[in-house]
Amino acid sequence: MPIKVRRSLTNGQRFRVDLDYSELTSSKPEKSLLCTIQKKAGRDARGRISMRHRGGGNKQLYRLVDFKRNKDGIPAKVASIEYDPYRNSFIVLLNYADGEKRYILAPLGIKVGDVVQSGTEVDIKIGNALPIKNIPVGTMLHNVEMAAGKGGALARSAGAFVSLVAKEGKYATIKLPSGEQRLIHIDCRATVGQIGNLDDKNVYFGKAGRMRHIGRRPAVRGVAMNPCDHPHGGGEGRSPIGMPSPVTPWGKPTLGYKTRKKRNKSDRFILMRRA
Repeated sequence: MPIKVRRSLTNGQRFRVDLDYSELTSSKPEKSLLCTIQKKAGRDARGRISMRHRGGGNKQLYRLVDFKRNKDGIPAKVASIEYDPYRNSFIVLLNYADGEKRYILAPLGIKVGDVVQSGTEVDIKIGNALPIKNIPVGTMLHNVEMAAGKGGALARSAGAFVSLVAKEGKYATIKLPSGEQRLIHIDCRATVGQIGNLDDKNVYFGKAGRMRHIGRRPAVRGVAMNPCDHPHGGGEGRSPIGMPSPVTPWGKPTLGYKTRKKRNKSDRFILMRRA
């Protein structure tokens, strides 16, 4: 998708780069697939802030996206390509032959009027979903399940895809965008193709106000604080952090320091970690 570079008529438009959204075909979402989600402002289940600098933002309606793709044997026609405020990829509205409507992630190259399908014996075509055991090696995939029937969890952001490297026995080897290689059970489903909206990485907001619109609050540097507020704070004028490595406001090392307390159960399926 092309991008638009704004003319610097105002300070907020200087260096600003936007998507032109020419790929979108509808500006009104399907009402039956909308719901509201209460904003957490970066708080976890205990009510404590686990992600700082979050809060506010414009009101948004969540689109119910079908990540499982379990409606087998019924063809669906692409009705529209739409914007989703909760993700950087676009979504596609499908009208199934039996009258049901569902949203899926928009693959690269899909157009209004295309017919997609899910099942075990469908064609290897962009937008079709099927088990990995029926997909040839070398195919680009997205929305890949980590457990059969649980729904897609891998390669769901704009421009993302995984490569099917090999299949042996009950497991297939896939290569993730990070370079990590991992085993996935061949009964897990995946969707053929790459996620669209490749130019999302080129967007530049240009002003702080646009960050507030998406719910991101200002982040203050530690060296600009007082020593009672941050270990990097204090000193006369501009001063270095004065310690071997940067730390968090609570004194824990940062910039690459591993804080994971225990290994995930799925770590045993990792063949090669990311670089």
